Amino acid sequence: MSKQPVWTDTSNTIHSLVATASAKLSATSETAVLDAEVLLCHCLNKTRSFLRAWPEHQPGPQQIAQFQLLVNQRAQGTPVAYLTGQREFWSRNFKVNPDVLIPRPDTELLIELSLSLLPADQPCKIIDLGTGSGIIAVTLAAERPLAQVFASDLSSAALDVARYNAQQLKAGNLCFVHSNWFKNIEETDFDLVVSNPPYIADNDPHLTIGDVRFEPDSALISPNNGLQDIHQLAEQARLHLKDNGQLLVEHGYNQQSEVQAIFHEFGYQQVNTHADLSGNPRVTSGIWKPL
Repeated sequence: MSKQPVWTDTSNTIHSLVATASAKLSATSETAVLDAEVLLCHCLNKTRSFLRAWPEHQPGPQQIAQFQLLVNQRAQGTPVAYLTGQREFWSRNFKVNPDVLIPRPDTELLIELSLSLLPADQPCKIIDLGTGSGIIAVTLAAERPLAQVFASDLSSAALDVARYNAQQLKAGNLCFVHSNWFKNIEETDFDLVVSNPPYIADNDPHLTIGDVRFEPDSALISPNNGLQDIHQLAEQARLHLKDNGQLLVEHGYNQQSEVQAIFHEFGYQQVNTHADLSGNPRVTSGIWKPL
């Protein structure tokens, strides 16, 4: 068992606490200062601007003890989002815990593309498969209040998190379904099927580093080199999309050709892959037009 970092600082000001924590986290985190500031903000229930405005402020003993505990856990690798219980996505704070993936900026591309396809002044029907914490479904429901949005997940624990987020963010135009992809979905005629499914191969070395070590394997790993769930989604979505409905799927940066081939295999048209902010192929789209 690794030793807990020893705290030697005694001044206990915001400035000194952040400095000491950052030094401890620098060996295990590439964002040590940011991690320390976010954790201290969480303990103080303050913003980062408060830390900068009041560097000589001395938190109370209980706040300091909580901060030290969280920093020690972060030093052992626990993701900051799981320590604070929240992560921002599309300018909204979402509850997260180890039952769900941590929201990532790459997934905001799914939102951008979805909103570009769905006029704000028209009703539509959307389903988010493998919703996890609900970041996609809740965001689309909030941004398109005329839409009827469905969200499904195989994990009951994940659905509980998604329901909580929908309630907290006042997204009332949502229906949650416990389902393995489309298995329990009776609805059809969707304008949009969207998903961030598992797409990592079980032997991918990235699974042994960083935050993914703590995230649920069921939301990360897919058989057949990470492509089995995408294959199943593309096959089943045809039965639930309306004519000219769209399928949007997030995938790995190195899976563009394979995912496009899957879409073509099942007859989708106008298949395109879209790059994320880093320029990596991240989302593939296709239109369903039955012959």
